[in-house]
Amino acid sequence: MPDPQPSAPRVVGIDEYAMRKGRIYGTVLVDVETGRPVDLLPDREAATVAAWLAECPEVEVVCRDRAPFFAEGASTGAPTAVQVADRFHLWRNLGEATERCVSRHRTCLRAPFTVPGSEGVTAPPAPEAGASPWPTGHRFADRTREKHAIVHGMLGEGHSRRVVARELRTTYRTVQRLADAASPEELFQGQWQNRRTKLDDFKPYLHEQWAGGCTNAWTLWKEIQSHGYAGGYGAVRAYLRPFRDAAPEGRPASPRAVAGWILTHPDTLPERERLKLKSVLAHCPELDALAGHVRSFGQMLTQLQGERLPEWIAAVRADDLPSMHTFINGLERDLAAVTAGLTLPWSSGVVEGHVNRIKMIKRQMYGRAGFKLLRKRVLLAY
Repeated sequence: MPDPQPSAPRVVGIDEYAMRKGRIYGTVLVDVETGRPVDLLPDREAATVAAWLAECPEVEVVCRDRAPFFAEGASTGAPTAVQVADRFHLWRNLGEATERCVSRHRTCLRAPFTVPGSEGVTAPPAPEAGASPWPTGHRFADRTREKHAIVHGMLGEGHSRRVVARELRTTYRTVQRLADAASPEELFQGQWQNRRTKLDDFKPYLHEQWAGGCTNAWTLWKEIQSHGYAGGYGAVRAYLRPFRDAAPEGRPASPRAVAGWILTHPDTLPERERLKLKSVLAHCPELDALAGHVRSFGQMLTQLQGERLPEWIAAVRADDLPSMHTFINGLERDLAAVTAGLTLPWSSGVVEGHVNRIKMIKRQMYGRAGFKLLRKRVLLAY
């Protein structure tokens, strides 16, 4: 079949695709205005891209990511075209710099924080001797309590025991036992009643260590193993789960979580996370300044205010944020394309979609076809 003859693109998007991930890459070119793929190149070398662009003098705008070989190829092959750095890649690069910056100030994340209304919440007390061996959350106990409530509810409505047994699809004897028991605890009998476990002798030690701040179940399991515990890790983890559920939510957040809060628009951030972020920023002036810079860049990006970029760069330079300075150095090396990306409406979103479509076509061919057939299928399948 002959190749399709698309119209000469005025705005072209360039991105790489993998022939063999990590080893062999090619280049896909897309007409951003129509969304149609224009061509596939067998590699991603700057000279190959430049040669293709030199044959298309109609190209006025080149949308690309931050890859240097695409920047060099566009400058050589279409020197008069405006290069536009993709906003998604700019935001992703900013996110990576933000996480590195938060990691440098991880000690500030240890500031105490208590969620309003959680004051006074402590770890569950050690169980008293003789307490019910069927606590809430135990599968058998919860099922028995539920059946007991249903049976007594139906009997209270005037149903007979045989009707209840028929409705519940159980035996009459089971309904009789449930009906005769004043409380579900009377039914908690059998081989598990008051049975000791391997963990009983170590429970006081677990409570003591938890109160001292050690809340890692794996670490506690290893410690009691050195004291003679012969049970498994699962029993320790299950025993400590109620402690964790009842603990105050003031534990330090991870750098990735805090970076995610900073990168999220304040209006869409949940109230609890907003309060945690406010507490973190109050204890660290550097992270507070970082949050301000990130939100300012986000406003610049979403509202296409690229003219503010030099002012934003100067403001970041004035603060002690080495990770952000590294990000700024990258912006300044590609300043014209970044400014265009924050000003013009063009982006590489449609190109990323075609990269995913190429992956699908490759899977359909099971990787057995060469570049010529792949190129033909990509161009004809749209």
